[in-house]
Amino acid sequence: MKKWTLLPLFALMLQWLPAQEMNFSVTINTPQLQLTDPAVFENLQQLMENFLNNQKWTDDVFEVEERIQCQIQLNIKQELSPTSFQGDMQIQATRPIFNSTAKTPILSHNDTDVLFEFEPFQPLDYSKNAFVDNLTSILSFYVYFILGLDYDSFSPYGGEPHFKTAMAILNTVPPSIAAQSKGWRALDGNRNRYWMVESVMSPRLRPYRKAIYDYHREGLDIMADDAPAGRAVMVSVLEEIGKADKAYPNSMIIQMFVNAKSQEIIEIFKKGDRAQKTSVKRVMARMDAANASDYRKIGS
Repeated sequence: MKKWTLLPLFALMLQWLPAQEMNFSVTINTPQLQLTDPAVFENLQQLMENFLNNQKWTDDVFEVEERIQCQIQLNIKQELSPTSFQGDMQIQATRPIFNSTAKTPILSHNDTDVLFEFEPFQPLDYSKNAFVDNLTSILSFYVYFILGLDYDSFSPYGGEPHFKTAMAILNTVPPSIAAQSKGWRALDGNRNRYWMVESVMSPRLRPYRKAIYDYHREGLDIMADDAPAGRAVMVSVLEEIGKADKAYPNSMIIQMFVNAKSQEIIEIFKKGDRAQKTSVKRVMARMDAANASDYRKIGS
């Protein structure tokens, strides 16, 4: 009886405990399994969610409703051995919009260089100062990169310590591992984890970082109360991001901004005035030339 009477008190105490920062859902797709028992990936999915959601990543206190909402879809493309796998990882993260039930995407990215070893039922461990394995380094890198994006959207340059931690994780990967597992080095291509953190930390893109704060706090977050004022701010912000793009052409972080925000921008400016539509179509088509025709949906 004593145990049962303690349960309501324990549940109440859990409500008082600060929540962790992240709320990840993880999906693993294995379309061509030949060597591995599917139960292995069910176990991996559970371990990844536990690793991402139950770790304390910062010293800040988050309420449950403040946790950053994220999704990972890990697609296994190759079984190199019963415990070695290669694939891609789609990562998405959102941020709430003030006075609204809507959310805005802060990251929508596909990492095509995911190579990892996994022993079933072995816990995933994290060390801030040392390399443990490639999978936990990749997951930790994205946690801190998302934290950086989220914090930048709430205060000017607020994500700085988290981007620095993402860079530190990148730098702890041993050269021998980085040579085998692409994505950590500049020479692995121009769209990988190295260039993500290099571009977001570049002095040339400090104006972009400030514009990200203005886009969210001075633009999106006032839209519910004053949509015309929010759009007016966002036009100026996009012009500033366009200038940053000229200062650092083809930077990965601005391309990631375009990938995450293009549909949102199109929908917002469908209701803009003619001058706003003209300005936004021009600057977005220049930054996102491959999809320039999409911005015609804004109208005239």
